[in-house]
Amino acid sequence: MCKVSSPLLTGFHIGPHHVTMPLALAPMAGITDLPFRQICKRFGAGITVTEMIASRAVDQGRERTERMAEIGSDEHPVGIQIAGADPEFIRDAARWAENHGADFVDINMGCPVKKICKQVAGSALLKDEPRVARILEAAVAAVQVPVTLKIRTGWDAHSKNVVRIAKIAEEAGIAMLTVHGRTRAQMFNGHADWQDIGLAKQAVNIPVLGNGDVVDAASALEMLRISACDGVMVGRAVQGNPWLMAEISAALAGKPFTASTTPNTAQRWPIIREHLEALHAHHGENIAGKLARKHVAWYSKGCTGSAEFRQHFQRIEGWDAQMRTAEIFFSGDTDQAWLRAA
Repeated sequence: MCKVSSPLLTGFHIGPHHVTMPLALAPMAGITDLPFRQICKRFGAGITVTEMIASRAVDQGRERTERMAEIGSDEHPVGIQIAGADPEFIRDAARWAENHGADFVDINMGCPVKKICKQVAGSALLKDEPRVARILEAAVAAVQVPVTLKIRTGWDAHSKNVVRIAKIAEEAGIAMLTVHGRTRAQMFNGHADWQDIGLAKQAVNIPVLGNGDVVDAASALEMLRISACDGVMVGRAVQGNPWLMAEISAALAGKPFTASTTPNTAQRWPIIREHLEALHAHHGENIAGKLARKHVAWYSKGCTGSAEFRQHFQRIEGWDAQMRTAEIFFSGDTDQAWLRAA
């Protein structure tokens, strides 16, 4: 057991919502759907946010878009994240998100993916501060629920404007700011600059969450020490490891925590089975089968024989065969019976 002194965190408010556990699950495309958010919520996430939804897609009635916006009764407070470059589309998307039950609407200005930036959305917006202001003002004016914002520290190392964007956000009425401590040019390379997150925190009076390179309780506490931010958002490190949320939430609460809390192979299966069954119920067999390939691969990391298992699992066709193979592998099978399960 580890006991690391942590900054005194009393939680914060997003509008009327009091967040007692300052730990957020980062929205990740194709990952943080309802089934995975609910699991992470149970392990300690204080806030969850949907996958990013394009503002131009919300009025097209697509089944996939509606499914992305589905919220569980057990995950409040939860936000629906939207993205776009046009204030009018953002306004309409914010209203759509509010009507779909979002406790807050989160605007994405941090996505570094090329196809998003080519539309002058995501982190590309950081190069156009006047447009940032217009988009945020339009969203805030359109809804009764709070509006939050997620950004990077700037477009590149020569144009960091995290402080100016933070001030623009506060002036526009944004209720909470999340800062990923990398520029767009960095993508996910290098190390997140937690001091830049601290600069944003010093510049505004709204809650600021830090994101980037939080991989365990120790790194979460170190981010808080360096940045003095109000909470932590965890992203890629939780893929295949929702148990990480329990470790970090214990540390943030000032409780003793066990480092490297990922259970052994056999102990993982109950959660994996629950996750896979929820994927099937939520998405249907075809999509769930595709999603299972990446989630099961992540869950298997660190297990004996995982590299060979991952290669084999990617080739399996059919939901029942996937379930049988995964169950045998995660039972701790040492005879590689999972090779014959399909």
